[in-house]
Parts: sequence; structure tokens; C-alpha cells
Amino acid sequence: MNALVLGEHEFGYNDHDFEQVRSRLYRRAGISLAASKRQMVYSRLARRLRRLELPCFSSYLAYLDQHPEEWQPFINCLTTNITAFFRERHHFAHLAALASEPQRRGRPLRFWSAASSTGEEPYSMAIALHQALGDRAQGVQIIASDIDTGVLETARRGVYSLERIDQLEPELKKRYFQRGTGSNSGLARVVPELRQMVEFRRINLLDVDWRLPGGFDGIFCRNVMIYFDKTTQSQLLERMVRLLRPDGLFFAGHSESFVQASHVVKLVSRTVYRPITGVPA
Repeated sequence: MNALVLGEHEFGYNDHDFEQVRSRLYRRAGISLAASKRQMVYSRLARRLRRLELPCFSSYLAYLDQHPEEWQPFINCLTTNITAFFRERHHFAHLAALASEPQRRGRPLRFWSAASSTGEEPYSMAIALHQALGDRAQGVQIIASDIDTGVLETARRGVYSLERIDQLEPELKKRYFQRGTGSNSGLARVVPELRQMVEFRRINLLDVDWRLPGGFDGIFCRNVMIYFDKTTQSQLLERMVRLLRPDGLFFAGHSESFVQASHVVKLVSRTVYRPITGVPA
């Protein structure tokens, strides 16, 4: 059966609608949705149809084409944000060691979290760097970006439920988070000195100009490449590596491999890469 218009569906939705959503998301954000994501697309975009009071997905797609301001909610609905503090913990040990290398003393340190989601990754980077550098961490710059404006707002606030930080060591929770009281009971906020280290920006990785300074000591781009096709992966990797210092590191996700890009990066540890060539700072 071609149509997905079933009794339990609130809005008209068929295979053609799904393919049109896939096509638009790929063109706008480079994300390749698998054919198995039909129901996910329906569930996530249905909230937009309700808000806009539209009867079916074909009418929503027409609305999307006529109203440029709808592109951002469209992308926000369809991006996946799975994150946690100190996810893939070995990366943060490498980050701390990198920042402590003798050749980096006396120069500004700059890092990029290229898919920062709700902020757990860049704040984990800030904690690791603060522990490694002490007072010198005040001069560290972390640029944290995402395509989803909704998660960026959460990240800027730096407020999390206590459950989100439950797995952290007690000393880290005490040192780097402020527990809420009263109406904020059950919440914790990242301390100001960490928030000051992180600058959040909206960046679509498909944009021609990211407006980034380059000269990064490290780039975290973890569990992002899996959403792009091979051609886009290679293009993005090459662009990112050009922004690294020659002695910088690129941190990938646990399910990502760049064996096809051995001319661009070399593996130095588990999912940690160094550029083959770099752009001098």
C-alpha cells in the first residue's frame, strides 16, 4: 500500500510527502534520512501542522516553500539530539592532555564543539580544560554550534535537571554546578566561569561560510557525520581539518571512521585524529 493515510493518523500523509521531506532536509541541512524514518517524520512534524492548523502534509510542504521562516522549525523538529555530560569520556582525557602540552603555553587556546546540542558536550570540555589548566582556562575559547536553535537556547541557559548530572563525580557537581532552590529545586546551573568560556552560535555545516576564525587546537564533531552521505562527510572533514592547527586534534564519534580519508587525517587514538596537513596558525 503506497499511502500512509490510515485511520489512526490525524493528518494526511503518504509516501510522496515523506520523500519530499527527505529531499528538503537533505538540500537544506545535508542530512540523509533513512527510509525507515517515515513514522518519526510524521510524529515530529505533526506538532507543526497542529500549530499552523494545516490539514495534511502536502499543505505543510507548500507552506514551507512559501514561508522561509518555517525552515528553522522544520529543521529543529527533524534533528536528533542525543547527548550527555562526558559522553565518550576518553576524549576528555585527550583534550586535557592536549591543552597541557608545553608548546601551547603562552598562546590562546581555541576549541570548537560542532554539534553542541543542549550544551553537555561543550560544558564537559570546559570542565576538563578548567581542571587541566586552572586559572589559565580563563583565556580558553570554546565555540559551540548547532543547526537547531531550540537546543542552543537550552545550552545558553546552562540549566539541567539533577538527573542529567547524576553520573558526574560528587566533586565535579559541587565545583561546577549551582543547585537550585525553591521553584528551581531539582535543577542545577553551570557556574558562570564555565559559561563564560563557551560562545554558542547557530551554524549549518552546509553553509558556504561558517564565519569561524580557524586556528583551533581541537574540534569535536561527534556522531554527526553518520547523518551525511559519504561525499558530504569527506567535504566537511576536509573543511574542518583546514581550521585545525597542525598539532591539533579532531574528535569523532564512536561509530564514525575515516579510513577513506587517510590523506586528510591519521588515527592517533580511539576515534581521535590528527591532521595530515594543517593550516599554520
